[in-house]
Amino acid sequence: MSAQLLEGKPVAEVVMEGVKARADALSEAGTPPGLATVLVGDDTASAGYVRKKHEACSDAGLYSRNVSLPAETSQQQLHEAIHALNEDPAIHGFLIQHPLPRHLDFGEALLRLSPDKDADGLHPSSIGSLASGVPAPVPATPAGVQAMLMHYGISLAGKHVVIIGRGPTLGRPLSLLLSQRGDDADAIVTVVHSAAPDLTRYTLEADVVISGVGRPGIVQPEMVREGAVVISAGITWKGRRLLPDVDESVGQRASWITPRLGGVGVTTVAMLLRNTVGLAERQRGS
Repeated sequence: MSAQLLEGKPVAEVVMEGVKARADALSEAGTPPGLATVLVGDDTASAGYVRKKHEACSDAGLYSRNVSLPAETSQQQLHEAIHALNEDPAIHGFLIQHPLPRHLDFGEALLRLSPDKDADGLHPSSIGSLASGVPAPVPATPAGVQAMLMHYGISLAGKHVVIIGRGPTLGRPLSLLLSQRGDDADAIVTVVHSAAPDLTRYTLEADVVISGVGRPGIVQPEMVREGAVVISAGITWKGRRLLPDVDESVGQRASWITPRLGGVGVTTVAMLLRNTVGLAERQRGS
């Protein structure tokens, strides 16, 4: 078997059409939606991600701004930058680019972000709403994974989904999202992580395997049953080469697989902008 590719670009294009139409309507009504990013330090990969987000804003008609802080920024200085964005009427949503330098606490910074401007859907208030089934910004990467599965007609109803990784940006919120009631969910979800003595025991039972731990090649062909859907939502940079969690040879066993480039990352950006437009609409009262 040779897997079909779960390309992110066609999914993102559909989402971005809707984003642009809503952004244009807001701009015509006098409220151009605004997205800001907070980037601390000079990590090359993070700077590249931020640049792509702002390019997408330009294409979709959103106002955007990057707040760039030096690597030696203190926790208090970071909190002050966040407060300024909370108070800025031109910014309807913003995010703190992760990871931060080691001396900074991402969780503490996230708590300072107003839930009403949570573009990435990672504030505890947004996660609580997700768990409760209450409308709120959905974490961008999990939303991108779900949109990808929907776009390619891959039903999750009653299917066993194994998520590798329990992190706050992917594993935990994705498990909540895919196990909810709905045509785009209703999955039976198992979350496994580094404490599991044998990942293969779980992944071989899965209809869908999603890995988001940032360990190159952690998912190998012998870990995946024939015909499974396999998604790599974790990446690692080795020099200038991007390495996914899922080894490319898994494509010989899977029915669908994300490509090394152009997979979940593209849909994540689209969902980030969709969240921002939704926040702008809510703040306007439309």
